[in-house]
Amino acid sequence: MKIALIPGDGVGTEVLAESVKVLDATGVAAETHTYDLGGELYLRTGEVLPDSVLAELRDFDTILLGAVGHPDVKPGILERGILLRLRFAFDLAVNLRPVKLLPGVDSALAARGPADIDFVVVRENTEGLYAGAGGTLREGSAHEIATQESVNTRLAAERCIRFAFDLAADRPRNEVMLCHKTNVLTHAGGLWQRTFDDVSAEYPDAATSYGHVDAVCLWMVLDPGRFDVVVTENLFGDIVTDLGAAISGGLGYAASGNLNLDGTAPSMFEPVHGSAPDIAGQGKANPVAAIMSLWMALHRAGERDAADRVLAAIEKVVADVAPRIGTGLSTAQVGDDVAEAV
Repeated sequence: MKIALIPGDGVGTEVLAESVKVLDATGVAAETHTYDLGGELYLRTGEVLPDSVLAELRDFDTILLGAVGHPDVKPGILERGILLRLRFAFDLAVNLRPVKLLPGVDSALAARGPADIDFVVVRENTEGLYAGAGGTLREGSAHEIATQESVNTRLAAERCIRFAFDLAADRPRNEVMLCHKTNVLTHAGGLWQRTFDDVSAEYPDAATSYGHVDAVCLWMVLDPGRFDVVVTENLFGDIVTDLGAAISGGLGYAASGNLNLDGTAPSMFEPVHGSAPDIAGQGKANPVAAIMSLWMALHRAGERDAADRVLAAIEKVVADVAPRIGTGLSTAQVGDDVAEAV
C-alpha cells in the first residue's frame, strides 16, 4: 500500500503516530509519505493545500489523517481548504461512520452494551447544503440576505444507496434504513426516496425501512439496537453520526472513512475528533479512533486479515484499559498495547 500521512495539528500528530505503529505491527507492506498540512503551514506560508501537493496525493492508495484545527487560524479555513477540498477534488462520495460500542467502554446510554450499539451510517459526502451553493446580499447590514441551497443529484444519491445495500449484504442482519425528512423537504426527500425504492428492488433479500431524521435521533437514544445500516444525505449524516459517537463512547472512539468509490483517487480515513490544542503534547489523547480508522482503511484496501487482527487487538486492549486512557495510560502506551496485541 502507498499511504499518504497527514498528521495535521494538535493531537492529530500524536494519534496518527499510533496508527502508524499499529500498521507496522500488521506486517502489511506499506510505503508512507508524510505531508505537512495544517495550521502551522498556513501561518508560515498562507497556503492550505497547494495544488502541487493535491496532485501528488492523487497517486496514493490511501490517505490517513490525524486532525486539523489551530487556535490561531480562523475556523473554516483549514476545514474547507483541506477536508472539503479533498472530498470534492477526489470525489469522496461516501462518508462511512461505524457506530460501534467496544467492550469495556461506557456508553452515554445507561445499561447499553456492545450488542446494543453496532451499526453503520452511510452519509453522502459531496452534495446537499455542503456543496457551497448560495450567497449573501447586503452583508453586514440590517437587510442582509443569506441563501444556502441544497444540491441533490440522482447520481450521488444512487451511488450512496447502492453502497449501503452492498454493505448491508455483508452484515448478518442485511437491513437498510433511509433517513431523511421527506414530509417537509419534498423535492430533495422525494429524489432520495424514489432512488431508494428503485435500488432496493435490486436487493430483494434486504429488509428496508424509513425514518425522519428527528425520529432517527430519538430512536438512537431510546433503541439503538434497531439500526443496522443507515443511509442519508450530507447534513443529516453529519448530525446523526456525532450523536452516534456520543452513544458509542465519545469522539475518542469515532472513526470515519471518506470513500472514493470508482478507484480514480485515494480514499481518506480519519478520527472525527478535532485537534484538541488544550491537551496537545500531553499524551492524553485517545488514539483508538485513529487506530480504528486504520482498521477501516485496511479493510477497504482488501487487507482483510490485517484488518481483522487490528479490530480484535483494539477490542482486547480497550476491554482492559478503557477507564485509564488519558489518565493512567498515555496515548503512546495505548498504541504500544494495540501493536503488541496485533
